[in-house]
Amino acid sequence: MSSPVCSCAEHVTKLTQQASIMRREIKNLRQQMDGSIRAHRKQMSTLQSILTGYRKHDDRSQPKNKSPSQNPSGMNQLLEQGRIQTVPIGYISSCFAVKNGTPRQPTVCSSSRARLKIEPSVFNNPEHSLVGLEQYSHIWIIFLFHKNGQMSCKAKVKPPRLNGEKVGVYSTRSPHRPNALGLTLAKLEGITGDTLHLSGVDVIAGTPVLDIKPYIPDYDSPKTRIEDISEYRQTPSYTDPQMTQLRDLDEELDTSEMSSELSSEVRVCPGSTSDFSQSEQPGSSGETDVLAEVKNYLKQQHVFAEYPTEDKNTDTSEGTSDNTMFLTSSSLKFGCDDYSAIAAWVRSPPISKLDVRFTVNAEKELKEFVPSDSTDGTRPRFQFLKGTDEAVAAIIGILSADPRSVYRRTRCQDRLFFFTLDTADITCWFGDGFAEVVRVKPVQSSEPTNAV
Repeated sequence: MSSPVCSCAEHVTKLTQQASIMRREIKNLRQQMDGSIRAHRKQMSTLQSILTGYRKHDDRSQPKNKSPSQNPSGMNQLLEQGRIQTVPIGYISSCFAVKNGTPRQPTVCSSSRARLKIEPSVFNNPEHSLVGLEQYSHIWIIFLFHKNGQMSCKAKVKPPRLNGEKVGVYSTRSPHRPNALGLTLAKLEGITGDTLHLSGVDVIAGTPVLDIKPYIPDYDSPKTRIEDISEYRQTPSYTDPQMTQLRDLDEELDTSEMSSELSSEVRVCPGSTSDFSQSEQPGSSGETDVLAEVKNYLKQQHVFAEYPTEDKNTDTSEGTSDNTMFLTSSSLKFGCDDYSAIAAWVRSPPISKLDVRFTVNAEKELKEFVPSDSTDGTRPRFQFLKGTDEAVAAIIGILSADPRSVYRRTRCQDRLFFFTLDTADITCWFGDGFAEVVRVKPVQSSEPTNAV
């Protein structure tokens, strides 16, 4: 008789296959559960916003009575603890209706436009709060990221420009923050009554605005961090040829008629935030600014060469004092870096800008749109943009910065990308180093929805 053949290996193989199938099923169930939780949170957030809107409507319709919570002592205590209830001063009406395709920074799309109407519930005469603001060219807007979907946040985030690399949330401008507050700089095009007309915005329609402040370069643009070398150590007499040239530069700057103006005005760095309001004073010249930059750089270089941070032949405990600070090689700054410091990935991200193309059909469809002030009722009309040129500039600005998320950039490379600009629905696709617009159609509604 032949001995029975052991089938243990087959049983093990079948059990392994069944276990693998069970793991996949469990993973799918977890993904479905996570999706259901996210959908539930979004629905609850929508219901909460609707109830808040009804509550505001009821409060406005009923006569206002003094409540016990308005006790001055109680309010002062809450204010000292930092626990206050914010009230939006208005809601943005923007050419961007949804998050998809909205630029992440205001400089990405300078031709974008928006309006902000001050709520009458904040002031009895809202236009009075804007008196004097027309003297400024730009304003800071403090707003709420109302479309985050949830209030949870993480200590580390993945900025799209870093292509998946994690950094601390406070070193980024991520909307997912503990308090979901945003800050942006917008150009003030004009004021009509209680309404501000803005351009260069990066916020969507319906965004609650908590406050606005005028942009003042003298206060908001950082000056050079090394204004006076004497703060670090008393500068010795200049004896080398390089310092002789520096002394000549000093004399030339001191004797020029613009020396007093240069010492008092804010030196603006090209390409920085202060590009929004570059105002040259009469008589200023580029040569004088360059001489001032060279003078400051030579001062730094001289002190760095004269007083190295490490001297093996000198006892540091006896030769230096505790309060003495020396310049290191990283402290030498020139040009833009002489005013402020930023993370290297902001100016040199791992992803590069994209070339933007338009198909012949897309160009033809875009030319069918007429400006916002046109009376032609037979063609699609922009609500905010003033013509096709502004629309083209906005589309190029948005797509060149690659508005896709890291997930779409890596997992959905072969899919079409859709976004809305003013009253136009844009369809495009991304290739290797470029983005191409393939279709431009009017949106279904004549106006972007203003979600409150």
